[in-house]
Amino acid sequence: MASTEGLVPITRSFLASFYDKYPFQPLSDDASRLSSQIRSMVSDFYNDSPLTQGETLLVKEVDTPPPHKIDENMWKNREQIEEILFLLERSHWPPLLQQQSTPEDTELALVLGHLKDKFQNTMKILQAFQSKNSENIFNTVLTYMPQDFRGTLIRQQRERSERNKQAEVDALVNSGGSIRDRYALLWNQQMERRRQLAQLGCATGVYKTLVKYLVGVPQIESIVVLLDFIRQLNDDEGPMEEQRQRYGPPLYSLTTLWQTKQQLTVLEQAVDVYTSEFERFIKFISEVFANSPFFISAEEAGAIESRKNDEHKEISIPAGKTHEVSLMVESINSYIAWDFSLAPGKMNLDIGFSMEYTNASGDKQLILPYRRYESDQGNFCTCMAGNYKLIWDNSYSTFFKKSTTLQGGLYTSGGGGGGSCN
Repeated sequence: MASTEGLVPITRSFLASFYDKYPFQPLSDDASRLSSQIRSMVSDFYNDSPLTQGETLLVKEVDTPPPHKIDENMWKNREQIEEILFLLERSHWPPLLQQQSTPEDTELALVLGHLKDKFQNTMKILQAFQSKNSENIFNTVLTYMPQDFRGTLIRQQRERSERNKQAEVDALVNSGGSIRDRYALLWNQQMERRRQLAQLGCATGVYKTLVKYLVGVPQIESIVVLLDFIRQLNDDEGPMEEQRQRYGPPLYSLTTLWQTKQQLTVLEQAVDVYTSEFERFIKFISEVFANSPFFISAEEAGAIESRKNDEHKEISIPAGKTHEVSLMVESINSYIAWDFSLAPGKMNLDIGFSMEYTNASGDKQLILPYRRYESDQGNFCTCMAGNYKLIWDNSYSTFFKKSTTLQGGLYTSGGGGGGSCN
């Protein structure tokens, strides 16, 4: 069993820095050109021929913005690729085309077969990506759990759960459910997995203690870090939002391009652009996922957070006064960082600095002892939830105010800032 000691879950700030190493080359200009061109053609088609009820539903779907979450986009692309493959089956061709009574029909049949092969290959790549990504996350969680019979039980429970979910899908298909119905069920099952993980990640009190007992994690800090990771992994506004902001737009464009071309005869050029660009995106994002960690050191997380705002704000502390900054820490393994220095002057001046902690009962504890500095830079990883107070003390000065430039703040294991020295 791996240890999470000294580690915190990834943060959005960390991912922003990490993703800078992996810029995605923009989509081909053909993607937007073809999307606009096809929409224009479809509009003309609608004007010439009344829409059926099913076609009307498809039009509404085309006008719906692509899903924001990358994994939901992947499922949507998978659903619609399967819809296309269904339509490209020979048995679903128009009767005259099936007969191939003319050279034109024979040539069109060859083109459709070629396009079907392209979509089948893209589908296999997408399915392999989803399966590998899901297994990687599960194995990461399992790494921090006991590697004995309890780990085996967790795997067996997961396998039973997946068999039950597959049985649901099979029952739907056997009852005549459509491809759309099947993928709606698959996505609901995916969301149910997330809800279960989120409930585990938000566990508190007796339940968290029970989880600690069952998985055999020896330190309560370890299970807290693991549960925080699980919770953040499923948080709509958590670190994964950086992934959506960074890599979502090109995927959204591909999803939109895909949606438009299913409304009319499949265009070979559009299929070439869609399949090649989509496969390129999957290959790219697979590399990003493979190299992106789930946990980082508290020191690294704090350093990244402290670099988010490189502006130092000047604070004037009058003689005989103090300047205090309170930081409310809601979970352990939060990270407090500071950087300050006195403005240069004719005299060598200093200022007192200390940190104290107050728990929920109001009991105070000195974390950093009082000391006088001209400047200081440091950090502190918390081991208790509660209120932490940074104190700059000029009470000993009778005549001189102190102008101090401050930078710093609080990083929490939930990825947000609880306060700032600014």
